[in-house]
Amino acid sequence: MKHIRNFCIIAHIDHGKSTLADRLLEYTKTIQITEMQMLDDMDLERERGITIKSHAIQMEYEHQGEIYTLNLIDTPGHVDFSYEVSRSIAACEGALLVVDATQGVQAQTISNLYMAVDHNLEIIPVVNKCDMPNAMPEEVEDEIIDLIGCDREDIIRASGKTGMGVEDILNAIVERMPAPQGDENAPLQALIFDSVFNSFRGVIAYFKILNGSIHTGEHVRFINTDMDYNADEIGVLKMDMVPKKELKAGNVGYIVSGIKKATEVKVGDTITTVNNPCKEAIAGFEEVKPMVFAGLYPIETEDYENLRTSLEKLQLNDASITFQHESSVALGFGFRCGFLGLLHMEIVQERLDREFNMNVITTVPNVSYMVYDKQGNAAEVHNPSGMPDPTFIDHIEEPYIRATIITQASYIGPIITLCLDKRGELVKQTFITGNRVELLFDMPLGEIVIDFYDRLKSISRGYASFDYHQIGFRPSKLIKLDILLNGESVDALSTLTHVDNAVSLGRRMCARLKELLPRQQFDIAIQAAIGGKIVARETVKQVRKDVLAKCYGGDVSRKRKLLEKQKRGKKRMKQIGNVEVPQKAFLAVLKLDGD
Repeated sequence: MKHIRNFCIIAHIDHGKSTLADRLLEYTKTIQITEMQMLDDMDLERERGITIKSHAIQMEYEHQGEIYTLNLIDTPGHVDFSYEVSRSIAACEGALLVVDATQGVQAQTISNLYMAVDHNLEIIPVVNKCDMPNAMPEEVEDEIIDLIGCDREDIIRASGKTGMGVEDILNAIVERMPAPQGDENAPLQALIFDSVFNSFRGVIAYFKILNGSIHTGEHVRFINTDMDYNADEIGVLKMDMVPKKELKAGNVGYIVSGIKKATEVKVGDTITTVNNPCKEAIAGFEEVKPMVFAGLYPIETEDYENLRTSLEKLQLNDASITFQHESSVALGFGFRCGFLGLLHMEIVQERLDREFNMNVITTVPNVSYMVYDKQGNAAEVHNPSGMPDPTFIDHIEEPYIRATIITQASYIGPIITLCLDKRGELVKQTFITGNRVELLFDMPLGEIVIDFYDRLKSISRGYASFDYHQIGFRPSKLIKLDILLNGESVDALSTLTHVDNAVSLGRRMCARLKELLPRQQFDIAIQAAIGGKIVARETVKQVRKDVLAKCYGGDVSRKRKLLEKQKRGKKRMKQIGNVEVPQKAFLAVLKLDGD
């Protein structure tokens, strides 16, 4: 065990983490580099320059005549995947803190760094991209020293592009990071930190053994799901899977046991043997909870079954997606899907389009609310149409987040204004270095899911970095805003909104619908209602035929008779006529908040 080192790389998006990982693999001769970004193998990952699915890979490195086994457990860098990051960190003893020499410390880096410090990981700071002409290594080193309190000589300057500093990093991993601690003779206790789906072999779980050992063919149990399996194949992860007969404490490997459902393998679960089980599971296991909900509907109604099949296949690769059947008057049959965050939602949509050729309509994303009735019973509501009658509601609680924003001092004013408009409360403001400020806000999650990130980037000209974590639920004055067409409620246009915004939002939606609804042969009343109270109204005027065109001259009673006949016809038509919301109008109203 003293020759094993397990480490991960902590970095903000686009700080060169995957490129640096490639250089480490190349230097240790694990792979012959034929192209860049070997670990980011999804097309989407390469296009966007982000890591969506984390990977693990083993390297062999010779240091002072001895061979060391280095296990790199790669982590996604985006805030939506923070639970995956926390499990990857729990499987390591050390971490490389990679900071871009041209940008400095960013919000996401800080949040993952705190997570690593909480798990008592040995941190090795690395300043990457030192070969860039606009690099500022001295200033960035000052920021790192302020952040983790290390010495300047502990910081390694490197470049993933040129390979500078790679040998220093490998030496530091061997010399400064501790070897894993564990008892090889104790009962098996292994942490699952990731899983992938293979269409031939089922779910393959990646694990790190804390105590004990595992053999091929052994009868194993996953503690939190309480399921038993046979370890058909175990092994280590290089660029491909390499089978082994036995793995001992401190090792990182994979297990194939013929599991067909991705939901049976949960990240953070503990593996033990059936014959000699460990006394307790590894702490820190959580069910992954969706944060953002949206309806996905097929554009053509007959594609409903295809969409269901596509979502089921996608769920095999990404167990954090949840979905259930939902129907809407305006959009027909579809699914209510839960996502980890906005980026996760965007990626799922993109993958549905690319991998399954499914073009979908997505409703406005919203979050889950806790609704308490007069008897004190709580119910979780993901959709405005699932809200009980307002007379039964005692109060509603909405999820709050602690947001960390790091920006240049010159943009503080507009950013604080934006956050206060979104019902945020400023908690703390600290200057990191001369020109960079860290702002902490408590904000409702529902306010940031629509367009907050885009607006933050535009007012800070791309210089602000944003990160958040959930801090629980708080009571809030939320109400359901209904849109009525001729007195009939349109379920898909209902929204949950804060009391202060309700009237202005209702007016904007009514005005927008008036422009978009086609005229009928009777008046259409468009109303916005809160409970039984109408707060806004617009009318789409009827289309009228000129029945008096043929009457020139003659008695006035003749004209009146024709008008009365038309009036009776209009009245009858209004009783039997119904208003269809065209798809175009519906989508335009959904995009209202983005205007």
